Amino acid sequence: MESFRMARRRSALRLLQFLLLGLVAAAPGLAQPRPNFVFILTDDHGWSQLSFSMDPDVDQAASEFLETPSMARLANEGMRFASGYSPAPLCTPTRRSIFCGMTPARQRGTEFASEFDWQGRLTLPSALKQADPAYRTAHFGKFGSQMGASPEQVGFDESDGPTTNRTGGMPTPMNERGQSVTKEDPKLAFAITERAIDFAERQVADGRPFYVQVSHYAAHLQVQTRPKSLAKFERKGRPDRAVTHAFAGMLLDLDDAVGRMLDALDELGIAGRTYVIFMADNGGRGSIPGAQEGLAPPNRPLNGAKHTLLEGGIRVPFLVRGPGVARNSVSHVPVTGYDLLPTLYDLAGGIEPLPSEVDGGSFRTVLEHGGTGQVERSFGGLVFHRPKRRSNPASAIRVADHKLLLRYATESRPRSRMLFNLATDPLEARDLSGQESDKADELESMLLGYLESVGAEEPSSR
Repeated sequence: MESFRMARRRSALRLLQFLLLGLVAAAPGLAQPRPNFVFILTDDHGWSQLSFSMDPDVDQAASEFLETPSMARLANEGMRFASGYSPAPLCTPTRRSIFCGMTPARQRGTEFASEFDWQGRLTLPSALKQADPAYRTAHFGKFGSQMGASPEQVGFDESDGPTTNRTGGMPTPMNERGQSVTKEDPKLAFAITERAIDFAERQVADGRPFYVQVSHYAAHLQVQTRPKSLAKFERKGRPDRAVTHAFAGMLLDLDDAVGRMLDALDELGIAGRTYVIFMADNGGRGSIPGAQEGLAPPNRPLNGAKHTLLEGGIRVPFLVRGPGVARNSVSHVPVTGYDLLPTLYDLAGGIEPLPSEVDGGSFRTVLEHGGTGQVERSFGGLVFHRPKRRSNPASAIRVADHKLLLRYATESRPRSRMLFNLATDPLEARDLSGQESDKADELESMLLGYLESVGAEEPSSR
């Protein structure tokens, strides 16, 4: 329960906000205020690890066991992107990609370490300041391992510093990461949310537009949950997929933190001019330590999991709520994390052209037209590249409904490719590369051409 002092502070801020809005409304010559942005990024969170389906046409995706009411609230009040993707199946490449609007392939950073030089690069926070110098920006929570720059160097005014999984409570010994523990603030979900709320309150008081990123440590191992959440799911019984009671509790705690952020925007009176973007840094894990045997995979019904370029590794929850976004709308237009920089820049009123090295495109028109339309990018597809994964080096490309997965040769397997039509087969159950060889050739040529054009890392064997 919040303190009387905090409640009084929020009440005063709400009054100030209403007065400011009244002044703007009374003076038609004044420019409308810039929108605010709250970006909530979760960790290792599967596309189907929700109490609702990201795609209403895939009812198996919703879990009857997991409970995520605040995330469902976001979906009901905004737009869900059924084909929302993380730029990579691994956290750090995704985070760099989001900040710079580039594919990990262009950054030569498809694993944790990268050859990427941040010097002189336009980043998401600096792009917003280019659109309007009044923007203030902050990052709270997990920044990422081996990012190659600090939050300040990326352009944030405030942050928790160069935090990693360990900051959020991940133990160092690998054998301890699979243990579940109870904490009153699991994964620091509530602490980082409160810092984000405090930042938002101060910007409202100063009359400044803002961008705040809340990068959660959940649902990365180890599993942490509040005692009451664990007890709730233990009473609930057998899960509907291979997760544990503690994992379900951790997701509920994470969801509670999301709800607190949404409530704060309401209390501050700025929900109507604030975009809330929610996504995960990659797909869910393929196994949760301690899960019962005989249950459906944790990413049911998608194929694959974190680390792979199958849909289970890169298709993630992707939600947007904000001005002009139709309530309870669904878009099947493919979007990804490196689209955020150009989209938010566009929404913030940016007019100067973005650097040619930005791979993403603005999906503003998709948001404003009920989920229809297309995203104009410099390259005509979404590219995923992980050539240095020893056990499974691969690249993939999605163009419209088709996806080509190119698997490079290893000591134990030859080079191969698979083609899927995700509109009719989102579970990647039917390889069409044999019967649609011309389409497979076309996408493979596009993919390899893009990788060569950006000087992407090459696999040891092709």
